[in-house]
This record gives sequence, structure tokens and C-alpha cells, in this order.
Amino acid sequence: MIAIVRLLLLAMYAPLAHFAGTLQSPMLAALALGDLALMVLIDGLLRRRPGAWLALAASVLTLAVLARSRHALLPLLLVPPLFTAMIGWWFARSLRPGREPIIAKVVGALYARAGMPLSERHRRYTRGLTVAWAVLLTLMTLLNLILALIAVPDGVLIRLGIEAPVTVTNAQWSLVANIANYGVLGGFALIEYQARKFVFPVRPYRNIVDFGRQMAALGPAFWQDFFRSDRIHATAPERRDDAP
Repeated sequence: MIAIVRLLLLAMYAPLAHFAGTLQSPMLAALALGDLALMVLIDGLLRRRPGAWLALAASVLTLAVLARSRHALLPLLLVPPLFTAMIGWWFARSLRPGREPIIAKVVGALYARAGMPLSERHRRYTRGLTVAWAVLLTLMTLLNLILALIAVPDGVLIRLGIEAPVTVTNAQWSLVANIANYGVLGGFALIEYQARKFVFPVRPYRNIVDFGRQMAALGPAFWQDFFRSDRIHATAPERRDDAP
């Protein structure tokens, strides 16, 4: 239930943020930020936690003031680089010694559920893919941050009274930050999925729809543990052959 609500809120955020940027609308910017606040607080709100409701009340008051301010778009500019930086850091930290790469953990669970142990080739591939995601997200963070700095008339530099040598319009910033970002992430995931079919012809799922079904079938307990920690758990002995 909570996951579905979060997905709906995420789907609402992109158009709200895009039109806030292109129309330079403080009201739409406040609504987009409110949507983000709900995504963060929804778990506590549905569980009737007083702290979550107090945070929601404080957010509503703050956003009501922002909606009447010309500064409402400024925090919205910083959301895309913060978003990609947080996810990129999450991927990157799982590559440190003593941790299991994020993708290896998911793939290991999928294969274990089907009774198919991972080979050393799988482990190399999933680690390399985790590195690739971390690099991609880092590059996207840098691009989003640069665009937030040089956007006009609401960018960070212009608000600090600094004239950037190169600028983009709010609409151009929004096109990249609120639309193209998701296209890049989705496109990378689809390309990798197609490449994976050639690298590992035998897999515990038939197609991309079945892959999504198998991911969901891992269950709430797995995903709660997955988002809490990426430390290595006890696993079965590794296979050393290259059979998928």
C-alpha cells in the first residue's frame, strides 16, 4: 500500500516540477515540494505517528509562505542533483569492502528463489553493473547541479548576483531535470536488460514483465531489509563455473 502511494506521488512530482519551472510558478513549485514531503512522510502518516503529522503541518506552513515568494523555485532547482547524488552514493557505498553490491544482492535473491546459485561470472557482472550505475548517477548529479547554477532567471548564481558565462532558461533546465533524467535512467535500464539476455541466456525469468513480477515476489520483508542495509549476509558457497 505504502509503495503504491509513493509511486503515485512520484508520478505526480515530475509534471508538477516541470510546469513549475517552465511557467515560473511559485504555487506549482510549492505543490511539487509538498508532493516530495508527502513521499518522505507517507509511512509515518499512514501509521498515525505524531511526529510525521507535526512534520506535515510544518511543511504546509512553510510551503504556504513559499507559494507567495519568488524564492519558491530555488529549492526545486536543487532537488534533481540531490536525488541523483543520494542514489549514486547508495550504489557506490555498497562497493566498499565488507559490503555486497546492491545489484548482486537483488540478483542473488532472484536466483536463490529459483534454486539457481550464482556463478563467479554473475558476481563480476553485478559488481560491474553497480559501478556503472554509480558512475552514471554521479555524472547526472554534476550535470543537474551545473544547470541549477546557471539557469535564468531563477538559478543559484543569478540569485547570488554572479553572471554565469553560459546560461540556460528555466524551461531548458526543467526539460533536463524533470523529464530527460527519467528517460536516461529508464533507457540505461532497458539497454542493460537487453544486453543481459545475451550475456546470460538462461535466467530465472522469461521476459521483462516476468522480471518485474519476480522482483515483486521477493516480498516486503526482503525489500525492507534491502533498503535498510547492504551488508553481506551469509550465502551459499560460490559456484566457480560460468553457467548462468
